[in-house]
Amino acid sequence: MPELPEVETVVRGLRAPLIGRRIESVWYEREKVIQMPSAEQFTARIIGQTVQAISRRAKYIICQLDHDILAVHLKMTGRLFVAAPVNQPPEDRWVRLRLGLDNGEELCFSDARRFGRVYLASSVEEITPALGPEPLEDDFTPTILAQQLQGRSKAIKALLLDQSFVAGVGNIYADEALHRAGIHPQRPANSLTKPEIKRLYSTIREVLNKGIEYQGATLNWYRKPDGSRGESQDHFYVYDREGEPCLTCGAPIVKIRVAQRGTHYCPHCQPEK
Repeated sequence: MPELPEVETVVRGLRAPLIGRRIESVWYEREKVIQMPSAEQFTARIIGQTVQAISRRAKYIICQLDHDILAVHLKMTGRLFVAAPVNQPPEDRWVRLRLGLDNGEELCFSDARRFGRVYLASSVEEITPALGPEPLEDDFTPTILAQQLQGRSKAIKALLLDQSFVAGVGNIYADEALHRAGIHPQRPANSLTKPEIKRLYSTIREVLNKGIEYQGATLNWYRKPDGSRGESQDHFYVYDREGEPCLTCGAPIVKIRVAQRGTHYCPHCQPEK
């Protein structure tokens, strides 16, 4: 599933072709792709509105319209791109929603497995569950992280995957941050020392910023809006490298399961305490 760097890359790639465009038509394959409101209400409300800005909240792509927000969650296989009908990629045969724009192009939502969802609402809070702080914003500090860890006995990897704890971090960047911080993924969250918390805070921000710099990780379905691949996967320290030598110490990378998710770490650099 695309995580914060991938979603942020999509947001940045959509701004130039989409901001200032007016929505003039709606086509959907199935009503289910529109999570809220009803497909009929969605169509009636969105036509005629102009895209004013595009941003991100957690893993949601947020298009600010004249009166509403259009929010998209890509889930596992979603793609969002703008193209003229004649120029849409022939291999992209999984388009579930098209929004016709005033310049003849279309905002297309493609989703092979149909897990992604589209929302039209008056505010982000209307559609999102309780979300934690944005890890790259100034109001996320080591002190805030330490406060959130107090009393939490859950494994630190599982907690990082909890979007109510911190927004936007997923399986890939949790593994990478924990490795760089030297913390075992199964450590109880409330067992982290102050120096470890400070390291983890720094490495969370480091791996997310690097992920954005490399424009996301293309391991399976993720593509940038122009159809090209991200490059983050070429710079992983541990994720998806089971059995390969650790880039820090040379020990083999191990894969276990934490919170039902495949988890990669180095037993030497991240000892279990």
